[in-house]
Amino acid sequence: MRVDELAPAPGSTHPKKRLGRGIGGKGGKTAGRGTKGQHSRGRGKVARGFEGGQMPLKQRVPKLKGFNNPFRIEYQGVNLDTINELEDALVNPEVLTAAGVLHKNVFVKVLGRGQITRKVDVHVHGASKAAQAAIEAAGGSVTIIPLPYKVRPAANGNQFTNR
Repeated sequence: MRVDELAPAPGSTHPKKRLGRGIGGKGGKTAGRGTKGQHSRGRGKVARGFEGGQMPLKQRVPKLKGFNNPFRIEYQGVNLDTINELEDALVNPEVLTAAGVLHKNVFVKVLGRGQITRKVDVHVHGASKAAQAAIEAAGGSVTIIPLPYKVRPAANGNQFTNR
């Protein structure tokens, strides 16, 4: 047997229906497509990505690249010179809020700008290495407050809520 002798088995193929050739025979008039609607007209298909008039997904997604992490934890920074201006020996988020340095319900991180000249006990959610070294060199201590379990930041990034 050669390649040019290959053929389907007898009776396995049927001639193609000739649709839409008048009402005299089977397949005339609507040619098996039904009466009305999208599938009765033309090819019966729409452009790739068409969603029936709804704004397509490719136009709904943002146009710029990037990723906004919904689980990001925002800290509000407080520098050493700000802590040095306060007269309290114990500095925590409540003291900073009362002094007007912070808004309510924010996580606080001490940053290393400025100098600290006195002994201060600092209770905050985070501290840079330079700030921690400066506070300890002045005779103070830094205590890290653990973050609440499963923190969900708010839309503006300043407030937090517990789940």
